[in-house]
Amino acid sequence: MSSEIKTVGVLTSGGDAPGMNAAIRAVVRKSLNSGLKVKGIKKGYMGLLNEEIVDMEAHSVSDIIQRGGTILGTARCLEFKEEEVQARAAEICRKHGIDGLVVIGGDGSYRGAQALAKHGINTIGIPGTIDLDIACTDYTIGFDTAINTAMEAIDKVRDTSSSHERCSIIEVMGRNAGYIALWCGVACGAEDVLLPEKYDFNEQTLVNNIIANRKKGKTHHLIINAEGIGHSTSMARRIEAATGIETRATILGYMQRGGSPTCKDRYYASIMGAYAADILAAGKTMRAVCYRNGEFVDYDIDEALAMEKTINPYQYEVSRLLSRNESV
Repeated sequence: MSSEIKTVGVLTSGGDAPGMNAAIRAVVRKSLNSGLKVKGIKKGYMGLLNEEIVDMEAHSVSDIIQRGGTILGTARCLEFKEEEVQARAAEICRKHGIDGLVVIGGDGSYRGAQALAKHGINTIGIPGTIDLDIACTDYTIGFDTAINTAMEAIDKVRDTSSSHERCSIIEVMGRNAGYIALWCGVACGAEDVLLPEKYDFNEQTLVNNIIANRKKGKTHHLIINAEGIGHSTSMARRIEAATGIETRATILGYMQRGGSPTCKDRYYASIMGAYAADILAAGKTMRAVCYRNGEFVDYDIDEALAMEKTINPYQYEVSRLLSRNESV
């Protein structure tokens, strides 16, 4: 594999995340500043296979840093798991002169980058996912915006829940990871937080908590439920039947993916994009850009994908302790 890079490709893959545009902007402008050509690939790996590839200049990324989503578009591409499809994608890269590729996305996107590297394309991964579920990094692009969006919505629902003395179940994103639920649960003072990694599906515990808190004089009850557990509407009906307390479910859904990125997401994504362009120009390949222990670093993608991430037990216990309405 050649270490000399002349043309950099950049794509966004999987779920969109606020801050992806900042990362794209940084990759494009840092690469151009290094004397490299840049091509944007639309709609992720699907767009690569369909050769939806455009030249990018500095003006191509003007006025995008404040925008949510991704100007390149994104799509899921299940067929990219097949080796013959991966080999075809690598040939398409070579056909368009792309000898280095920056992939912005989550674990699935990293696996695609890993596959392309094994087919001779220099690749760098940048963590772009609101779920914070990539084990090698303490930060992923979009998480900060998503939790702030969810927090503001939860605060609003809590106001009306308190006025009507209701129990509210608010479902946030996180199919396999409970980080959005955990952070919002602590930040919004939730009485119960349900995480895919921890929940035992014992609804009687929730019912007991609601009844006990009502007896202590608490007039409302907030449950943050992660998408991976789901079924918030039917859960609300069961809880209302068991407690006699009006219970409503609110599913925040895709609003958590949208909106103008926070300063943190813009800044960190910009540094990660520039870092990716630099290490690619230096001849590195199959690397994952990360933010770890206060520093921007890079790991081998094989090593990064082999890492496992779990909910921090201390943080989880703190969330449970702070939800109690009594001294212990």
